[in-house]
Amino acid sequence: MKRTRWAVFAYHTMGARALEALVARGEDVAVVVTHADAPDECLWFESVADVARIHRIPCLTPASPNLPEVVETVRGLAPDLVLSVWYRRLLGPALLAAPRVAALNLHGSLLPAYRGRAPLNWVLVNGETRTGVTLHHMTAAADAGDIVAQRPIEIEPADTAFTLYERMVKIGVDLLLESYPGVLAGTAPRISQDAARATTVPRRRPEDGRVAWTWPAAQIVNMIRAVAEPYPGAFVGDGPARLTLWAASLAQELPGRPAPGTLVAIVPARGLVVATGRGAVLLARVQGAGGPAELADRWAERRRLRPGMRL
Repeated sequence: MKRTRWAVFAYHTMGARALEALVARGEDVAVVVTHADAPDECLWFESVADVARIHRIPCLTPASPNLPEVVETVRGLAPDLVLSVWYRRLLGPALLAAPRVAALNLHGSLLPAYRGRAPLNWVLVNGETRTGVTLHHMTAAADAGDIVAQRPIEIEPADTAFTLYERMVKIGVDLLLESYPGVLAGTAPRISQDAARATTVPRRRPEDGRVAWTWPAAQIVNMIRAVAEPYPGAFVGDGPARLTLWAASLAQELPGRPAPGTLVAIVPARGLVVATGRGAVLLARVQGAGGPAELADRWAERRRLRPGMRL
């Protein structure tokens, strides 16, 4: 029986695990295209290039996937399927036309919601309680092609981007393995996306983690969990006054209305209660500029902070 031939464009842990799963299933991955690791990026995730190297699969790291030499390489391999998993660049028309059967993408949201970059972080920023993964056909427009299959994921109140991503990786790879045989057989659904329901989010930068004490407490907690480690972190202040907020939860309602940013209480072994524009947060773990990450109450004690002071 002829094996399915793949050209895989992938990055990050999701891409590495998807590639491993295809190889373990005995699929013919003819080429892998990934990104060269950026020296200034925190590389906490698994490497697609390492997986390709271990399995002796040709691996390309072009500045653009649409360079003529990349397109010709893929065309020459005559793939049955082109697959994109967490790959950061759009594939152009020539690459989308290269496979015999289909060009598919695995996306980290329930499309048509949260098209674009970093949907995993954005759903937490926005306080969503549900997200998911989508396998869909690729088109020239990002994340806009017909849907093959989706799998929802419930977002728990204590989830951070990292814990949510861990679950998403397993669910996403399982969805891919369950769904692509139907694409090859011509029996898989092709569900058009409702453009009227589409939302698009931009890429995120470290500076986007800035919070203001005037925000409602829930909004601050959502930002903290959306960019907690291994992401760059939520923060207040600048320079020597910058304070990175690594973990927090909603605190009980406060008597009176202290000004946003007021230290209301120091709770030993639990953290700091800080007033916000609406409600209060319990900061559990923080990091001062140039210092280590530590329990928030210890940080306050070292700085001799007292209730009533402003952070």
